[in-house]
Amino acid sequence: MERPTRTTCARCAVGCGLRTAPGDGGRDLQVSGDPAHPIGRGQACRRGVEETATEPATERITRPHLRRDGDLVPVSWERALDAVADRLDPLVASDPDRIGVLGSGQQTTEAAYLLGRVARGAVGTRRYDANTTLCMASAVAAYYGAFGADAPPPTYADVPHAESHVVWGANPAVAHPVLFSRIRESAAGSGGELVVVDPLRTRTAEAADVHVVPEPDGDFALAQAVLAAAVDADHVDDAFVEANTVRFDRLRASLPDVADAAEAAGVGPDAVGRLADAFSRPTLLYWGMGVNQSAGGTATARALIDCCLATGNLGPGTGPFSLTGQSNSMGTRICSSKGRWPGGRAFDDPAARRAVADAWGVPRERLPDDSGPGPVDLVADVAAGEVDALWTVATNPAVGLPNADAAREALSEVFLVAQDAFRSETVALADVVLPAATWGETAGTLVAMDRTVSRVRPARDPPGAARRDAAIIAAVGNRLRPDGPDLDPSPERTFDEFAALTAGTPADCSHVTYDRLDRAGAIRWPRGAVVPTGGSDGGSVPPDATAARYRYADGDGGFAFPTPSGRARFSAPGSYAPPEPPDETYPLVLTTVRERNAYNTGVRGWGSANDSGATDGPETPDGSGTPADGRLPLGVSPATRRAWRSVTSGDEVTVASRRGRVAGRLVEDDRVPDGVVRAPIHHPSVNRLTLDVVDPESGEPAYKACAVRVESGGITDRKPNAEP
Repeated sequence: MERPTRTTCARCAVGCGLRTAPGDGGRDLQVSGDPAHPIGRGQACRRGVEETATEPATERITRPHLRRDGDLVPVSWERALDAVADRLDPLVASDPDRIGVLGSGQQTTEAAYLLGRVARGAVGTRRYDANTTLCMASAVAAYYGAFGADAPPPTYADVPHAESHVVWGANPAVAHPVLFSRIRESAAGSGGELVVVDPLRTRTAEAADVHVVPEPDGDFALAQAVLAAAVDADHVDDAFVEANTVRFDRLRASLPDVADAAEAAGVGPDAVGRLADAFSRPTLLYWGMGVNQSAGGTATARALIDCCLATGNLGPGTGPFSLTGQSNSMGTRICSSKGRWPGGRAFDDPAARRAVADAWGVPRERLPDDSGPGPVDLVADVAAGEVDALWTVATNPAVGLPNADAAREALSEVFLVAQDAFRSETVALADVVLPAATWGETAGTLVAMDRTVSRVRPARDPPGAARRDAAIIAAVGNRLRPDGPDLDPSPERTFDEFAALTAGTPADCSHVTYDRLDRAGAIRWPRGAVVPTGGSDGGSVPPDATAARYRYADGDGGFAFPTPSGRARFSAPGSYAPPEPPDETYPLVLTTVRERNAYNTGVRGWGSANDSGATDGPETPDGSGTPADGRLPLGVSPATRRAWRSVTSGDEVTVASRRGRVAGRLVEDDRVPDGVVRAPIHHPSVNRLTLDVVDPESGEPAYKACAVRVESGGITDRKPNAEP
């Protein structure tokens, strides 16, 4: 029997280890949890195992394609790459900013690093970003604002040591089941508790000791109310605040009255007091897209961090812990040069630009001096005629961006290069299609949400002529700059180059090598975060290690932050008003949620029932969570449904926002509050409704709340082009 391959699960950002081996014929695999992996320790969720084992139902792209006379036709790799270079070469020479590039948290660290090197170093464009901005940019901005560096201070090893587990705007029971099992186990221990803040009664909320239900987009007001209540209840850790932070007095003086802030959030003062009491004990605060994906996402994430800082919840078993969705969102953040140079070096730091230019062997003046627009604004630039060519890699902006009809119209007018493993709505609009490998076929590393690096190893070859992302990116880069440094797609050499460039930065990965990953199974960054620098394992991940990211390495209990003062920073006083509240014309609030049986924009098969039909959403008559006709499932409360006397559960309806109209299927669901419509973010039509307003600090769009109305009767929904 063939020896199993040790790899890392790529279905979410927990980073569990898997063992894979070829199955009995076909391209399916035998998959199980890897007991030797330091994160999963043999655990793996059903979704991760089944989606790794089974080829996705969505059609694979196995040959390059080129648009001729309106149709996508198969061509050779040589012809496809020539077409890309022929169109991009003149723009590189005349105005690199007329080229846009969009990457993904679905790439390996090595592929993401190479894409940034090509976009910034070979092309020299400022119009480059990744779809990770659509889910984690607000958390990133909040971490930089509070701590001077990105990524959460805690790790998974802190979970057993917390007493209060506060889950805010996240549903890890569905999105991160292995992590949630540990959260739930810790909360069930002596003196433990699980507190959930969510407008919906999710599976996570159903498991909670306390469920606080704010209005959609009421999180900032609620977080301010909690901090004000903590001050009133004398839960502030004055010694910690005095020794380790700045700006608390200014923030405290600006806090609202608890009752007023509670009313603005749509909750009662008792619920606010219960949340404040949770922070009086060792607390891990987890938050997700319900916080980040808002026009006030950064302000709310900062307010949550403020609650941790004020109560001294930073250290072993405590702290703010953002929950990441895509498998390598964290890796993309530290390596890809999209928002910062590798290692978190600032774009406006001349020394950082010099170090990057020298490492890449390119002229310093070619590198942009700002990070450019996020994905929403980049596609708006396309619509405005300011971009002539767009290259997308492992992402599907035609349906993944908010106000998707406008995004799709813009993409249809630009020279579009789509690099992907699967047929998608973006691929259908492309002028050149570059077929890529997917998980189980590629090699490199992933970085879990708690900063742990693990290896990814292929268990099978890509189908047909498909190639690994890194090889495609290097081939494009070498054609655009044939006289420049030759790009080598070798995963190990690429990782070594990236890791060396991070030395001495807040995201120092210079202690991580492939050889050490093979020995340790996984290694956490930054260097010295778990054990003092130079320790025997240099940062590997023993199962019982607690976090020490900002604690002094000599173990004296003090803290040092990469800020000018060396202290953590409380946020500035502020306010937030939802950008599109309901009104007479659009009287309901649409909120988007994650589902277990769907993946990203549905490219891997919307409603494919990879989890045996299990769903966290409103159930349809067949129990699958997805209408058999594929229409958008819309969950509403019984009272909201009764407002339309002629509509019953299961009826075809139309849901409309100021941006579009979509055919849906109404499903009565008592887990949804009155006045709210619940829809899955993965469904390929939902973003035709969502709001394209972005957070001014992070550029992250407000997917989580927009005004809609529901009309009885259906419409004929537009079908995506099925090419190629």
